[in-house]
Amino acid sequence: MSESADKSRKKIEEAKDKVIGAIAETMDLYGVTPAAANLYATMYFKDQMTLDEMREELEMSKPSMSTSVRKLQEIDMVKKTYTRGSRKHTYAAEKNFFRSFMVFYCQMWEREVNTNLEAIEEAQEDLINVIKDSASTPDVVAEAKKYYDQLEESKTYYRWLEDLVASIRSGKIFEYLPKREQD
Repeated sequence: MSESADKSRKKIEEAKDKVIGAIAETMDLYGVTPAAANLYATMYFKDQMTLDEMREELEMSKPSMSTSVRKLQEIDMVKKTYTRGSRKHTYAAEKNFFRSFMVFYCQMWEREVNTNLEAIEEAQEDLINVIKDSASTPDVVAEAKKYYDQLEESKTYYRWLEDLVASIRSGKIFEYLPKREQD
């Protein structure tokens, strides 16, 4: 290979390293460990990789590699792929950042909505029981009503969050906030 080609290859690797570093640095937003983030960022520039190739490229232990791959699969950042004639599992990174964002955040927001609405419903039942209890004093009833109303008001946010998730999943969000074409 010529010296010019070597310099060009080196520039390509430097360019990739800049992006790998930035992606790995920001993956904590997805609750990903630095090791898993570095793995995803490295895989982003590959078509697919086996676990052995990942271990070799990143010099990670087998348990750390398996844990990282599993975490990335859980949040749909990495998919197991099929290669005809190979007995080794291969994996490919999700390269569509819109899809990654949508899948991850929709899952997190749905979890937030479901967990909190369930707790709110149970708490409101308890508060209604306090309000209806003839043994409750007027100040206790007033406090229970105050908290009941406060919880009722919080449901507005959770319903809005449900609508946001639905608009993202359906793609309707892009009618209001279109994807910008490359500059």
